[in-house]
Amino acid sequence: MKVLVFGNSGSGKSTYARSLAVRHELAHLDLDSIVWEPGKIAVQRSTEAISSSLNDFLATRTAWVIEGCYGDLVQAASTHCAQVVFLNPGLAACQANNLARPWEPHKYASQEQQNAMLANLQIWVADYYHRADAWSCVSHRQIFDAFAGAKVEHCEPIGYASN
Repeated sequence: MKVLVFGNSGSGKSTYARSLAVRHELAHLDLDSIVWEPGKIAVQRSTEAISSSLNDFLATRTAWVIEGCYGDLVQAASTHCAQVVFLNPGLAACQANNLARPWEPHKYASQEQQNAMLANLQIWVADYYHRADAWSCVSHRQIFDAFAGAKVEHCEPIGYASN
């Protein structure tokens, strides 16, 4: 089983992917873990390092779930998966999930540091529906629509606020 989960920040990707990984004993890759420099806030790794990390994961796992919002990486991983899952619950659900998000120590040194980024995150989440970049709804829709294999789009809330 090779499943790719993507959508806006706060759409429930991590919750969905972790559940799937546990239930089916799959390796789990959160794309955030390969995109951002460890221990640094909003400092992106080099394109080469990101690509190498993704390729290493894909080459060394036979069963996995990958989740993220990065359209270029989602597109690259889509050529290796059997199923895509597009989480698209809408702006209100994504922003509510971000407000309810527990501290993510793998991303932030403290809850306070994470909370300091929340206002900017909420603006970025709202822009998802208006941007046309690789991390936008437009890009995700194109990837989903073009995928020829098994696919599902969830428009209901998934995540912290719906638990």
